[in-house]
Amino acid sequence: MTPTPVDQITTEADSTSLQPAEPYSPPPATRSSSRPSAWVPLFQSRERRWWTIALAATLLVTAFGIGVLYVDDSNNQASIRSMTTQNESLTGRNQILQDQLNKTQANLTASLGELATTKAALEHPHLTIWNVQQQLKGPTWYLAGGIPDTFTYHLKATSTGPMSVSVLTLEQWAKAIQCVDNGGGSTHWCMHHSGTAMSWLSVTSVNYDFHLGEGCADYVSVFTSASAITVTPNVSVTYNPATSATGACA
Repeated sequence: MTPTPVDQITTEADSTSLQPAEPYSPPPATRSSSRPSAWVPLFQSRERRWWTIALAATLLVTAFGIGVLYVDDSNNQASIRSMTTQNESLTGRNQILQDQLNKTQANLTASLGELATTKAALEHPHLTIWNVQQQLKGPTWYLAGGIPDTFTYHLKATSTGPMSVSVLTLEQWAKAIQCVDNGGGSTHWCMHHSGTAMSWLSVTSVNYDFHLGEGCADYVSVFTSASAITVTPNVSVTYNPATSATGACA
C-alpha cells in the first residue's frame, strides 16, 4: 500500500524527532544603554561652581592680605623715614649743642683762668714805683730809694755807662754816709764798700728780684757811678707779705 501523504509527514516528523537536539544558547543579555544620568552633570557643575567660588574667595583673601601687608609696609616705611628724619634732626641738634657746650667749656676755662689771674692780681698787686730816667754826674752823686716792707722788690735798670748798684740795710747806709763824711772815700766808693746785703759793681744793667724785704722794712737800694751816666730804671714791687720776719729783721 502506498503511504499516504499523512504518513510521510509523520515519518518525517519522527525522523526529525530522532535527530539530536541542538545545544541551547541563551539569548544575549540586552545591555542597557550607558546614557549619562541627568544628576551627574548637575553635580559636576555645582562642584565646579563651588570650586570657582572658593578659589575666588582665596584669591580675594590673598589679595586683601597682600593689600594689608602693602599698606602696613608703606606705613612702616613712612614711619622709618620719619624716624630717620627725626634722628638726623636730633643728631644735628645734638652736634650743635655739643659745639655750644665745647665753646661754653672753652669760655669757662678761659674765664676761670682770667679769674685766677685776677684773683692773684688782687691778692698780689704789682706796681711800678720808679721808671723815670735820672743822671749821675760823677763819683759824688748817688740815687737811692727805700725797699718797702711786705713787697717783693724787682730791681731792674740799665745805664749809658758803668754803674754800681747795692742793696744796704739802714745800718750799712749810715756807715756809708759816715765813710763819705769822714773822708774815707768818694760816695761812689763808700756806698759799696762799707757793708752791703748784695752788690753789682761796674755794670750797665741789673735785673734781680729781692725777697728779703717781704718781712722787713730795713733796706735801701743805691746807684753810683765813677763818671757821668744816665740811668733808666724800671723798678716795681709785688705785694707778697711774709709770714714771719725776713733778712736783717729775722
